[in-house]
Amino acid sequence: MKQVSLIVTILFFLVGCSSVTNPNPHVSPTPYSDTSNPAARYTSLTIDTTTLSRFIKNEVHDPNDARRIRAFYAGRNFQFAWFDEQGLTEQGEAYWNLHQMLAAKLGDTSTFERELARDMATLTDNEGSPLSRYEWPKTELRLTSGFFRYLNRLFDTKIRPEDMQWYIPRRKINPRAMLDSFLAGGRPELKPLNRFYYRLLDKMAQYIAIAKKGGWPSIPHTRKALSPGSTDPIITLIKRRLQITGDLDPADTGPLFSDSLHTAVIRMQRSFGLKETGNIDDRLIRLLNVPVEQRIETMDINLYRTRWLPEESPDFLVANIPEFRLHVFENNKLAFSMRVVVGKTAHRTVIFSDSLKYIVFSPYWNVPPSIVRNEMLPAMKKDRSYLARHNLEITGYNNGLPVIRQKPGKDNSLGRVKFLFPNRYNIYFHDTPAKSLFEKETRAFSHGCVRLGDPVKLAVWLLRDDRSFTREKILAAMAQPKEKWVRLNHPIPVFIVYFTAWVTSDGLLNFRDDIYGHDKRMARHLYADK
Repeated sequence: MKQVSLIVTILFFLVGCSSVTNPNPHVSPTPYSDTSNPAARYTSLTIDTTTLSRFIKNEVHDPNDARRIRAFYAGRNFQFAWFDEQGLTEQGEAYWNLHQMLAAKLGDTSTFERELARDMATLTDNEGSPLSRYEWPKTELRLTSGFFRYLNRLFDTKIRPEDMQWYIPRRKINPRAMLDSFLAGGRPELKPLNRFYYRLLDKMAQYIAIAKKGGWPSIPHTRKALSPGSTDPIITLIKRRLQITGDLDPADTGPLFSDSLHTAVIRMQRSFGLKETGNIDDRLIRLLNVPVEQRIETMDINLYRTRWLPEESPDFLVANIPEFRLHVFENNKLAFSMRVVVGKTAHRTVIFSDSLKYIVFSPYWNVPPSIVRNEMLPAMKKDRSYLARHNLEITGYNNGLPVIRQKPGKDNSLGRVKFLFPNRYNIYFHDTPAKSLFEKETRAFSHGCVRLGDPVKLAVWLLRDDRSFTREKILAAMAQPKEKWVRLNHPIPVFIVYFTAWVTSDGLLNFRDDIYGHDKRMARHLYADK
């Protein structure tokens, strides 16, 4: 399965290490090697430089990996890393066992190198023929080469984030340092693969197992909404569908809309971003009918995106565009969330990161030139009172185009407060007088900026350590007729992201619509050979 092959190898750090006994106690060591590298386990086994060159020429196709392998062994005076005089080391055994366990978990072995798999099977099979000491050097090199290839798959995807309109800088890694850390008994630095990644990865493994069993049957559409207490043959099929994914107790069967099904339906509606009515309607059935293979592909695409996230800081803000929500994290825990309005398809909100530095109470709205040209000038020609009626004023001209701003007030398009993280995209968070939009399920209505459902709550949180700003004073500043700028003592990282699949801390798998078509664009790159 194409999705499995993309991610099976990137899980090998998730389980522990184990030891191994010598598979071939009769092998003699090669001459002594320097042990100046403190990360290296002592051994007198060394790699012959001719063997190293021949291996790189025949089996290493990535020039970067070739360079890393040469530098790695030169830095340790060509001392073995995965073998000592007793045979395969604990770290060598651990490295391979991790992959075997995860391959068995996901039911896929397509990513393993055939020659290395054969060597490792011989080494770890006490009943098989022992691996000749003449084959140890090549197996040693294959393990090192394989480790670097796994890191490439783990951190360096074949898709450049910026090509997918993702402008959040990635954290750089040091493959050599990660290998040294692993060999020294430590764990490589995996913070770029964060908690969001591992949650989604576990769910994807579950869905892959479901797919191998045939997926789930299609549920017939219904014109009427089904509510608790009602009876319908469709309810039996819905229960079975939810039981397959573990979202309903297997003991709950039959056509009755039970209380436990009601609870499960609310959970499913939350997972799809629907209104949590607790009733079954045709829209919910259509979402439940999406094939498991399509859900796996969506998770796979979003796994790639989680690999693009940088290292987390204790406090940060995340606005997820397809979810239409802003999440506030404090001390690496979710403090609260709120609904947001994002850019419409014609004025997409950009995926990027920056630091929130300023809060502006009672702000002016400096109207972008494109809105002045395309929307306001035609309106001004039709209605001479347009500017006055909308509390707008002209402050100058730029190349013949009027520079227009809207004065502070209850009808200001930015509402009573805005939050600035200066960036070249001119995107920021702000209040809005159009409160009714937050009641809609799909909230893509803005010109690119992010409108907040509860801006007061965010302002209170951002200024929580500033004694001069109580909630009452914040409300007063939002009601004054003059603009007031406040600089935060500690800027807060802001990430505007695009995830159509993720898992919350309580284990709920979420899916959302691909409102900007970014999933489709990634799929064309990821699965071009399919």
